[in-house]
Amino acid sequence: MADGAGNERDNAQMKLTTASSIAKIEAANWDALAGDRPRNPFVGHAFLNALEASSSVGETAGWIPRHALVHRGDTLVACAPAYFKLHSRGEYIFDHHWADAYERAGGRYYPKLLVAAPFTPATGPRLLALDDAARAGLAAGLIEAALQFRVSSLHVNFIDATDDAALADAGFLLRETSQYHWFNRDYRTFDDFLAALSSRKRKAVRRERRQTLDSGLAIRVLRGADITPAHWAAFWRFYQDTGARKWGMPYLTREFFAIAAQTMGEDLLMFVAERDGLPVAGALNVVGGDCLYGRYWGCTEYAPFLHFELCYYQAIEYAINHGFARVEAGAQGEHKIARGYEPVKTRSRHWIADRGFRAAIETYLEQERAQNAEELDCLAEYAPYRKAAAPRASREEPE
Repeated sequence: MADGAGNERDNAQMKLTTASSIAKIEAANWDALAGDRPRNPFVGHAFLNALEASSSVGETAGWIPRHALVHRGDTLVACAPAYFKLHSRGEYIFDHHWADAYERAGGRYYPKLLVAAPFTPATGPRLLALDDAARAGLAAGLIEAALQFRVSSLHVNFIDATDDAALADAGFLLRETSQYHWFNRDYRTFDDFLAALSSRKRKAVRRERRQTLDSGLAIRVLRGADITPAHWAAFWRFYQDTGARKWGMPYLTREFFAIAAQTMGEDLLMFVAERDGLPVAGALNVVGGDCLYGRYWGCTEYAPFLHFELCYYQAIEYAINHGFARVEAGAQGEHKIARGYEPVKTRSRHWIADRGFRAAIETYLEQERAQNAEELDCLAEYAPYRKAAAPRASREEPE
């Protein structure tokens, strides 16, 4: 393995292998490396296993597990959730135009090698490592694996600052995109948060929440074992409806939710809207160490601003009441700004095998970063916060 950390003795002892299933890896060993940086459930063994065991990922789905493992002697010191991808769906870092260009030039873009939490546009650790030397070894070893497998490219999506530094040192190209996150600035109540907004935005939020409740709906907050099989059955209907409209078909199978309910427990939080005691809409969140992640939503009945209530306002209120530092409500959505969410940069890193294509992608990424920086500057002008209370624009994803 190449010396990615300047420690020849350690690297001489390191060896990278791959596993075709997360089930072949001891959960305790994997999760010990995932650690609490802070804790991110999307790289946890339980989440990744639920995806595989439910056939949400696999060859038929175009996500073929090939998890990377680095051993130092007999000890597992680094690992990464990795997949051969037969397409670019479900990644939220869009490279379809890269694939088109490469194949028009006579190349074969797929399969590619992807390190990611499947279907999850949430920043977090991807190179799970015991120490910096192991992390550097993993980054270098992934390139060696990509060369061995003869794939066109290697991608590591939604990385935190620690992994970003290691991948940069290994020669990966930087891509910056953006999302909208809500940040808890020591608010004690939802009204404290509202007080930080401009008068016009504060009135708009109150009006939207009032109209939702005036429609006769009751909102329930359920976590872990409080989410009953009846709630899961209802949520599956909601998820199918949203998935059919957004992607043509849902990415996750029903079995995924059944397994996750059994193995992820308190990491799952559901906001449910009921009419006459029956669920008509729901939003499923995943609880991290310091962050609440809004992931899936759907409904079988329309009500004014119901989506905003379940996906944004309930999440903010829960985060305030339980001391979470931020809420990540998924990819895209400039409408989130008016509701207190701020634009932040997100990062991914990419390695391209073909030198000529790599140079073209590097030029493209430089231009894209400049354009995105201008867009973030423009979006900052629409911040809903009072000038006196306005926080400095959040330009980087928290480490």
